[in-house]
Amino acid sequence: MSPKKSQTIANGVMLNTYPDSIGHKLSDTIKMLQLPEFKDVFSLFYVLPTFFNSDLDRGFSIIDYNLNEELVSKKDLKALENLNIMLKFDIVLNHLSVNSLQFKDLLENGENSKYKDFFINWNTFWQGNGTRNDDNILIPKKEFLEKLFMRKSGLPILKVPFPDGSEKPYWNTFYQSITNNKIKVDDLIRIKGLSRENAILICEKVNFAIDNNLDLKTFSFNELAQYKEEVLKIVYRKSSFLGQMDVNAKSELVWEFYEETLAKVKSFGCKILRLDAFAYLHKEIGQTNFFNKPGTWHYLERINQIAKKNDLILLPEIHAEYGLNLHHEVAKENYQIYDFFLPGLMIHTLETNNNKALLTWINEIISKGYKTVNMLGCHDGIPVLDLKGKEVNGTYNKGLLEDSQIESIMNTIMNRGGRVKNLYDPSGKKISYYQVNATFFSALGENEQKLLLARAIQMFMPGIPQVWYLDIFAGKNNYKAADKGGSGGHKEINRTTLSKEDVAKGLKKDIVLNQLKIMRLRNTLKAFSGDISIKNVTEDKLSILFTNIDSYAHLEADLKTFNFSISYTINNDENKLVF
Repeated sequence: MSPKKSQTIANGVMLNTYPDSIGHKLSDTIKMLQLPEFKDVFSLFYVLPTFFNSDLDRGFSIIDYNLNEELVSKKDLKALENLNIMLKFDIVLNHLSVNSLQFKDLLENGENSKYKDFFINWNTFWQGNGTRNDDNILIPKKEFLEKLFMRKSGLPILKVPFPDGSEKPYWNTFYQSITNNKIKVDDLIRIKGLSRENAILICEKVNFAIDNNLDLKTFSFNELAQYKEEVLKIVYRKSSFLGQMDVNAKSELVWEFYEETLAKVKSFGCKILRLDAFAYLHKEIGQTNFFNKPGTWHYLERINQIAKKNDLILLPEIHAEYGLNLHHEVAKENYQIYDFFLPGLMIHTLETNNNKALLTWINEIISKGYKTVNMLGCHDGIPVLDLKGKEVNGTYNKGLLEDSQIESIMNTIMNRGGRVKNLYDPSGKKISYYQVNATFFSALGENEQKLLLARAIQMFMPGIPQVWYLDIFAGKNNYKAADKGGSGGHKEINRTTLSKEDVAKGLKKDIVLNQLKIMRLRNTLKAFSGDISIKNVTEDKLSILFTNIDSYAHLEADLKTFNFSISYTINNDENKLVF
């Protein structure tokens, strides 16, 4: 890595979008970046994984890591290179789509598939450590089940229908989507004792239920109830399904796949590789199966060795309570870490007009030398679980905020139209709020001065500032998209696609132009590659200074009025912006 690129990686500003967040494809975003208003604003670009071929969870259910040619071209990659913008991508370590080559081969060839052990058959994994229920699903022993860290209600499985008529449960930590397709009379002819007349009646009933999204398991067949079980088996076999199927990292074929993938993303121009869901990869009976130790560390080091061969910087993605201290453990191993604490801390700071919690976190980053990527908004939600304390080995480690303060953040965002994502225990009972979904502008009460100050503070945080495209344009909560989005619809509240006209209109607004002005300073000033210091002020003020030899950049903010100034030097000339 050349000295110039090393400096850019350490201090440049990073744009974050989907390939089709602006216009219709990645080339439309590039046209925006080529506008004079965006000159020198970004050095990095985190393109979300619809860049690759995928089918669920807005890109995070990967089919393969080839270019999604509907949205991306090699010409786009060359254009970004000409703009001196380096790329960050995801590799979704924990899972692949049911439509991947590997899972399709498993479906077609079953026990004879080359990829038989590439994914995790739930029953095989827990064999001898539980009992099977009436659906032939092995339920782990209570002491094992209670330890599992769950991302959704119910067991983390998807029952997969195989061509031979069998159904097998496969480990599915994250999303799945099952679509029941309408049945025909001829589909039912093999049901013993069922007359054609009754088959017609059943088809009418079932297809009515499907059209109206009714639950077939509880739907009444009335006098034809004796046929219900057989009919539902047929309906399920005819269903189409999508799922993010957990891979089996004990299989060497999985590691061969990682080797191929990291070489491929490097060829696309990747410099930073975000490891999505990596903490779920290592699975072991009797563990939580979230960041199992030491297994997760072994896997991370193995991935890192592949990354080093490809000159890639790894960014492990971990959502966990501050009190669990995982962020520190990962940083101590010299990995970059995601600053999932900043979004909630920023809202708390501006809503309470108090710098205490934010400065505690900034001072920890500085004193412990963390290499962070921070954000305000993103493709997902505003994290709240991450701020909490946690009991570890009988000792309670405090969070960055008290539970009551976290509750206040959540209530504030919810009162301003946010949606909630929860965590569940194995019985399906909600145990914790995970994140709140809203645009950052709406979370701040759609106050432009608050948003501008939040952006300025982010630009004066240590680490790489990552900026969600919609926040630049002061995007508001999209309730229509959230309501339409189904089980993952809460996320669509902050994923509004901007047209070319939206961009042009936005670039006439002060809130947009002023954010770009502040981001350009962060992306270009020599001071930001120097040292950071926090000046001693009262709790309702903020004063952050970057210095580098004879250059400086200084943020001074009033947390009550949200007014602030930025003083800085360019070529020994002193300048000051007042907002």
